[in-house]
Amino acid sequence: MNDAGVGWIAAIIIGGLAGWLANRFMGRETGVFLNIVLGIVGAAIASFLFGIVGVSFGGWIGYLVAGFVGACILIAIVRAVRGREIRR
Repeated sequence: MNDAGVGWIAAIIIGGLAGWLANRFMGRETGVFLNIVLGIVGAAIASFLFGIVGVSFGGWIGYLVAGFVGACILIAIVRAVRGREIRR
């Protein structure tokens, strides 16, 4: 997370926001903790995938975009594995 130019507290806040936005976009409802996890893990996954094709993100906005894209990817993978959407 230090590579993105944000600290731990900022990563938690931005990760939570990115996870929440992705859940809204994908039509899913989860709790605050899972939103944070989705955003942070999603940012790591998206940064890796974008790095393969030569795209890099930096700073708060870049971390938010990467977190959103990565969280959407994670939600899509979970839906594909489970085969159905579970609403809470």
